[in-house]
Amino acid sequence: MNKTININLGGFFFHIDEVAYKKLRRYLDTISKSLSDDPQGKNEIIADIEARISELLSEKITDARQVVNEGDIEEIIKIMGQPEDYADVDESYSESSYSYQRNNANSKKLYRDSDDKFLGGVCSGIGHYFNVDVIWIRLAFIILLFSGFSPLIYIILWVLLPEARTTAEKLQMEGEDVNIDNIEKKIRKEFTNISENVKETANRASDMIKDGANEISEKVNSSFRGKKNNGFQDFLDALGKIILAFFKVIGKFIGVLLIIVAASVIISLIIGGFSVGSIEILNIDSDFIQYPPFFYDATLPRWLLTLSGVALVGIPFLILFILGLRILSSSVRKLNKATSLTLLGIWILALLAIVFTGIEFGSSYANSGKSNVKERINLSENDTLKIKMINDDNIYYTHNLRRSSRKHETEINDVKKVYSNYVFVDVEKSNSEEAYIVVSKESEGRNKFKAKGNAKDIEYKYTIDGNEISLDAYYLSSYKNLWRDEEVRVTIHLPKNTNIYFDNTTKNFLYRIKNTSDLYVNDMVKHNFLMTENGLDCTDCEEEKVIEEELKEEKKVSIESEF
Repeated sequence: MNKTININLGGFFFHIDEVAYKKLRRYLDTISKSLSDDPQGKNEIIADIEARISELLSEKITDARQVVNEGDIEEIIKIMGQPEDYADVDESYSESSYSYQRNNANSKKLYRDSDDKFLGGVCSGIGHYFNVDVIWIRLAFIILLFSGFSPLIYIILWVLLPEARTTAEKLQMEGEDVNIDNIEKKIRKEFTNISENVKETANRASDMIKDGANEISEKVNSSFRGKKNNGFQDFLDALGKIILAFFKVIGKFIGVLLIIVAASVIISLIIGGFSVGSIEILNIDSDFIQYPPFFYDATLPRWLLTLSGVALVGIPFLILFILGLRILSSSVRKLNKATSLTLLGIWILALLAIVFTGIEFGSSYANSGKSNVKERINLSENDTLKIKMINDDNIYYTHNLRRSSRKHETEINDVKKVYSNYVFVDVEKSNSEEAYIVVSKESEGRNKFKAKGNAKDIEYKYTIDGNEISLDAYYLSSYKNLWRDEEVRVTIHLPKNTNIYFDNTTKNFLYRIKNTSDLYVNDMVKHNFLMTENGLDCTDCEEEKVIEEELKEEKKVSIESEF
């Protein structure tokens, strides 16, 4: 039958038998002796070791009535390590069964780091847990901020995650073994930091005292000067303080301005990066915003160019944002060397990607090419050739059918195409006795061969039905050619004494047609023309003028009769 003792260890009560108590007492006394040569932080080290032992015993003792025995203490000592591993103390304490070993099974625990925090230390704690630089965790939260979930997640983690207060908790947060060696190192490091801070504070206080003494000395000396000089000196001092305060206010204002501008640009880039046309890597599509011109027909994928553009502009503004924070608060730390070099490397890669794509874009528009298609028109003698324009509303509906260089995106059989009404219609005298039509398609490319190939790929249709030609009022092109200068020119060549009639649908597509009546092309529709040596001659324009004159006379007679 063993005697049991009630002890208070690390703020918790335990029932322990007498043998185990003596072993534990001797273990703690030996640790205390090992620290006697350097008393700095000794009490804190012992307190943290007792707290860690209390935590380990609490994990083993599930029932409050359970008694801690000698075996439990031996397991605790194996985890914490032998005191003689850290100092030359009572060699008689060493027992072969107590060989020192680290607790390899000890894993990281997620805490909030109060020593490195902007708000609650959540990001810093997550950074320790995943062994990632805290700047990336904070950037991730800033990016997610605009999704609406980031603030809620941060608040929940702030509430749920415990703060690493004790040395043992800080070691567990960093993934270090909680044993005598690490506890001692951690506490001595903290004491060193405190000592340096106290020393720095003392130096500042000393400098302030010296400055105060110098100021008092100057005032005493100035009291012996003449009244005139004393007043002038006070005026200069007051003016200097006003100027100094003014520059401080300006500095703070510049800091706030940098933060607002940089934050606005970064937010715009993040939102724009996820909404510019589409980000293929996320398989998200959007029709209300287009990519920049150089994104089309580029070798690099669009998602990579989008990220490169965001990084190219965003990283400098991120630096300005941090600079603004440092102007407002001296407690904000600058980026460490590793993070700075990483951001610089990403920025250089982004710059190279954009420059490469820009050079590629410029070279792909360097040359222009044409593709011509010619077809004979079979006309009977005395036939009148009728010309009209048609549009396919199923491909792209437009209420006002007219020539325009603007291009529109459309989709045909799940394939993206470019739709454009940039079509020119002209009529010229044929050099032979035959009537024929020539469709000329123009485009651009990296070289003449590529440009001609792009022109050939333009889709343009027309139909000849007897003496009637129906011309498409549009053409279709590959989606990658959205920003290329492309056009279609339709020229109808007619032999002498051939009649032609322009339907009203051709009004906005006729282009510089030579005629003997000097009519504007818009006025040539709904009229009959005859091809002559000097161009088209209107055959019904005089009749129209006579009719108009007769109507004017009738109107004039009608008005006079009323009076």
